[in-house]
Amino acid sequence: MTQHNSSQLNDISPVDLALEGTDTHSLTQLSADRRILELLSRSFPNASAAATEIINLEAILNLPKGTEHFVADIHGEYEAFSHILKNASGNIRRKVSELFHTSMREEEMRQFCSLIYYPGRKLELIKATEPDINGFYNITLHRLVKVLQEVSSKYTRSKVRKALPKEFAYIIEELLHEAPSGENKQLYYNRIVETIILTGQADAFIKAICRVIQGLSIDQLHILGDIYDRGNGAHLIMDTLSGYSDYDIQWGNHDALWMGAAAGNECCIANVLRICLRYGNMETLEDGYGINLVPLATFAMERYADDDCSVFEPKLAPGDNAMTIKSRRLIAKMHKAIAIIQFKLEGELLRQYPQWNMQGRRLLHLIDYNNGTIKLNGKEYPLLDTRFPTIDPADPYTLTVEERELMTKLTHSFLVSEKLQSHMDIFLNHGGMYTTCNSNLLFHASVPLNEDGTLKMIDILGERLSGRKLLQRTELLMRAAFNHDTPERLRQTARDYYLFLWCGPDSPLFDKSAMTTFERYFIADKTTHHEEKGHYYTLRDDENVCNRILDDFGVTGQHRHIINGHVPVKAGKGENPIKADGMLMVIDGGFSKAYHNTTGIAGYTLVFHSRGFQLVQHVPFTSAEEAVRNGTDILGTTQIVELNHSRLRVRDTDKGAILQSQIEELKELLYAYRHGLIKEKK
Repeated sequence: MTQHNSSQLNDISPVDLALEGTDTHSLTQLSADRRILELLSRSFPNASAAATEIINLEAILNLPKGTEHFVADIHGEYEAFSHILKNASGNIRRKVSELFHTSMREEEMRQFCSLIYYPGRKLELIKATEPDINGFYNITLHRLVKVLQEVSSKYTRSKVRKALPKEFAYIIEELLHEAPSGENKQLYYNRIVETIILTGQADAFIKAICRVIQGLSIDQLHILGDIYDRGNGAHLIMDTLSGYSDYDIQWGNHDALWMGAAAGNECCIANVLRICLRYGNMETLEDGYGINLVPLATFAMERYADDDCSVFEPKLAPGDNAMTIKSRRLIAKMHKAIAIIQFKLEGELLRQYPQWNMQGRRLLHLIDYNNGTIKLNGKEYPLLDTRFPTIDPADPYTLTVEERELMTKLTHSFLVSEKLQSHMDIFLNHGGMYTTCNSNLLFHASVPLNEDGTLKMIDILGERLSGRKLLQRTELLMRAAFNHDTPERLRQTARDYYLFLWCGPDSPLFDKSAMTTFERYFIADKTTHHEEKGHYYTLRDDENVCNRILDDFGVTGQHRHIINGHVPVKAGKGENPIKADGMLMVIDGGFSKAYHNTTGIAGYTLVFHSRGFQLVQHVPFTSAEEAVRNGTDILGTTQIVELNHSRLRVRDTDKGAILQSQIEELKELLYAYRHGLIKEKK
């Protein structure tokens, strides 16, 4: 064959090569731009390197698909969230059962799993009672290596090696890959374990190997929104994610509320403070983000000194008696103070944006302040609280001088919180309005629909959009609030828009007729509390509707699904989280303790491994201490949603498609090397 230099590569036609006897397969490989191959040659400088990588990638394609873990609506419940990461929603328990069901009793397996989840704390308990600690170490280390062999079997040695702690990497690799077959190997294997014990490294080694088991039990973590509010550990959840490897976040309306607050939206700041005070959650604000609440407390004590603010007593979790009566009274005053400020700020902002169709949420001017009543939809209702010392009936939406000074201080506190801003960076870097992954469409709440199931057109900055384009444009606008290159006028609009996303009737993060916050505080008649859900929630059980949404988002595959949260599934009343004959899965089962009475359970998580989908229903989590001491877990029941006929491989995933594309490019490079079109390097 005639030799060609690299500059001639783009000038060679398939016909020319065919005349020179080139095989048909090679012809198709020359479609790539020469510049791509030259860039690729920097990483793979010769034919041997390219061929080795092709072999490696082909091998990876035949590994079992990694386990994906779906979690939604965590709502600040850090301990429960941390626990399901540690137990991989039962995936570790399943592996242990498969490995040891003939050699360990049920109680032993529970305690062994507890050790994997909480190795440090569990070891302390065991050492206090175990008479033969070296014997325990010996048995446990052998068992842990077996579990690690099982959970790491889906991954390449390279990926497993990267997950190993440096101080024990070599030893763990030897134990993982040297099966104790034959007398010599058995002695070698056993001596490694014995030496770990003799050198006093058993505790550290057990902790290290347990962390690796936890990490490799989940290949990819998907969080479908609402990390914030209600529970007191949202900042701890974000800290956990900051050290996590492979995860994505689909923003929820509670997340958008905090994002808006961090961007400087005063309505969002007031809402964030109100919700934290409503649930007695000061830890996230004060300990987590260093938000200074002293100005709010001072203002509340002065303006509401003779008001018991009983309507605004914090809603504490059942059994939470840690808060003193004095603290509850102060929080109630602060709660009322910020709630009134919120209603004022919202009323003024909604006046500026009539296109949001939220004018009906401006209620302060409808109050009869002399009679203590409010007229809604032609009916008059008595108010549960009639003391409004900061409201001017003639100008109800204007802040007093003191309220304005307070909001300036609070806004500054949010803007200068380094921890809060760093956590917002996590949302921006790892999050979005939706994502598609392995034939699954993930979003938090809804895709707005018309009554007939068609995609609803929503106005956003003067343009009417629906479905995928609506969510894409919404995400761009949300990001603009944090982009310093964005013109200030657009940044202000973007900041304002976070209020609409939090509670707007057509917001894809909310999608209800209204957020009836005022009515829930001030009106006893519960009919005024009703929030009519959007059409998505009534039509999502229709396969045709689900197919229409999936088509719009470009989701393909024989088995494709929609997965979302937002509205708790009332499992206690018989509601099924699996809808549209398995096409749609709702995994908000009420992580938050505030929802447990409503849902009857403590949340769902979804696991998608190489054999199919499993939906895990959780029981309320007591405490990590209880889990360590008694081996208790939060797994309730596991439901097989979908079982594959054959085990899924990496080649069946989105990652597999990327790897296959890389293989094709490497084949082109290999051809170019072998035919002198690109020169090999050492």
